Amino acid sequence: MKGRVIFSFVALSLALFVGSAYAADYPTKPITLQVPYPAGGSSDVGARIVAAIAEKQIGQPIVVVNKAGAGGQVGWTELARQKADGYYLGGINLPHLLTAILDPERKATFKAEDIVPIISQALDPTTISIRPDSPWKTLKDLIEEAKKRPGQIAAGIVGYLQDDEIGYLQFAEAAGVKLRLVYFDGAAPAITALLGKHVDVLFCTVADNYSQWKSGRIRMLTIMDKERTKFYPDLPTTAELGFPTVLSASTRGIAGPKGIPEPIQKKLQEVFKEAMMTKEHMDKLEGAGMPVKIMVGKEFVDYYWESFKVAKKWVEHVRGK
Repeated sequence: MKGRVIFSFVALSLALFVGSAYAADYPTKPITLQVPYPAGGSSDVGARIVAAIAEKQIGQPIVVVNKAGAGGQVGWTELARQKADGYYLGGINLPHLLTAILDPERKATFKAEDIVPIISQALDPTTISIRPDSPWKTLKDLIEEAKKRPGQIAAGIVGYLQDDEIGYLQFAEAAGVKLRLVYFDGAAPAITALLGKHVDVLFCTVADNYSQWKSGRIRMLTIMDKERTKFYPDLPTTAELGFPTVLSASTRGIAGPKGIPEPIQKKLQEVFKEAMMTKEHMDKLEGAGMPVKIMVGKEFVDYYWESFKVAKKWVEHVRGK
């Protein structure tokens, strides 16, 4: 027994030494940062902004590639199967990644444990938006009308079983209402439908509708967060309006496949955090309407698993389990 303990200690020490030595030289070649969505979207824009800054600090190119399909699932499947050496990273969106894993109809071939969160970049809360000519001036007005006409008010939802639908489900449960859901593959067609009066209300994130709001083409009733956002300082939160449990957001970050050595993870966290805290990064993300939220290490891992619990509840709710 004593011999096995000594052997295990020596093996662990050797592994830590080798990992630290490897991290000291890392990286010696370009790093791939895969985005599981098409070029030009908010996830892609955010990844390219931080990659351009971080590669100057880490001393090797960070090459952004797009591997879109199945609402991000194609890219995440590819990420999970990569060698865990720190040379292949991927963008993740929560809860999108987690609902893809949890939804039995998606048939994901990887588990939540197969993806290791490294750092978050943005936390983009869901909003409830309407047209400027809408008869509803407040969230209370919308709720009262929805109770009079259950299932008749058309609500646009960006994505299926993702942050915006989870936000709707939380809102519907808390307010005791039911809207008629209309799903869209992206924010652009959803906003077009709202403006064209094909839907009456829209559930989408701050970044999705920021430019439309700035131009006065849409009006918002609330943001699903605990605190007001600097982008819409006059917009009340769901917590302020009496719905403290209605909290939903799309959280974007960077992750890797399970098994990346701890020293390399720490190096990546340090490099990306330094890049994200630069004025250049802050200004460019905020200019695109993306609220910066940096979480690293245990904080981001804990957030990942808390998000898993929330996603599990609503996937099971929708699937009738």
